[in-house]
Amino acid sequence: MRRFGSTISPRTSVWRRYVLVCAALFAALFILRYQTVLSFLGTLIIDSQPPQHADLILVLGGEFWGPRVIKAADLAALGYAPLVLVSSPPHGAGTEADLTVPFLLERGYRRELIAAFPHNGQNTIAEALQLRAELARRRAKRVLLVTSAYHSRRAAIVFYLFCPGIEFISVPSTESDYSADGWWNRPRSRQLFFSESTKILGTLAIAYPVYLVTRWRIPPQKTAVHSANIAHRRFRQEPLGAALGFVQVGEERS
Repeated sequence: MRRFGSTISPRTSVWRRYVLVCAALFAALFILRYQTVLSFLGTLIIDSQPPQHADLILVLGGEFWGPRVIKAADLAALGYAPLVLVSSPPHGAGTEADLTVPFLLERGYRRELIAAFPHNGQNTIAEALQLRAELARRRAKRVLLVTSAYHSRRAAIVFYLFCPGIEFISVPSTESDYSADGWWNRPRSRQLFFSESTKILGTLAIAYPVYLVTRWRIPPQKTAVHSANIAHRRFRQEPLGAALGFVQVGEERS
C-alpha cells in the first residue's frame, strides 16, 4: 500500500542528483584548486574597464590624495574627458576637495581640468544620490568612474542603480591595499574583501529595495542614509553578515 507523501517524482529525483553531482564537482575543484578559486572570488569585487572618451571623470570621495585622484587627473590629461569632478564630502572644517585640489595643482595638473562638488554624503549610496542632480545639470551621459580597485565593483553597482540614464565606465586606480591574488593571506586584503562583499550584498538585497519603496515619501538624501543604515544594521544582525565578517573600513566611508 502506497503511503501518502512517500513518493518522489522522477523529475525531482533527477534534479536532486544533478545538484549533488554539481556540488561534488565544485567541492573537488575547490579542494584541488582552492587558491585559483579564491583568487577568482577576489577579482569579483573589482570592476576594471578600458577608458573611453566621456563627458567627465568622476573621482569618488574617501581619498584626499593618492592613487585614485592621480588616476582621474591622468585620464583628463590624456584627453579622455574635459573635466575631473571631485566628489567632496565633509572633512574637518571643510571638504576633501580643500586638500585634493591643491594636491593635484602642486603636481602640475591644470586648474581648468578640475572641479569640486561639495556634499554631505557619508556613504557611497548617499554620494551617488547627491551627485545625480549635478551630473544631470552637467548633461553627462557617459562618465568615467574612478575609485579604489577594491571599491570599484560596489561603486559601479551603486551608480548604475541610483543614477539611471548615465553610462558609467569603471576605471579604478591601483594601490597596494588590496590584491586579488592571495587576499586570504593578507589581513588588510581579507578585511577589504569581506567588507566589500557584504556591502555589495547589502546594496542589492536591502538598500536598493528599501530605496525603491521609500523614495516617494522621503527626500533623496534622507532616503540614501535611511537605506544604507538599514542595510548595514541588518547585515550586522543576520547570520550571513556575521559569517562574512561585516566591518567598517576606515578609508572608504561605507
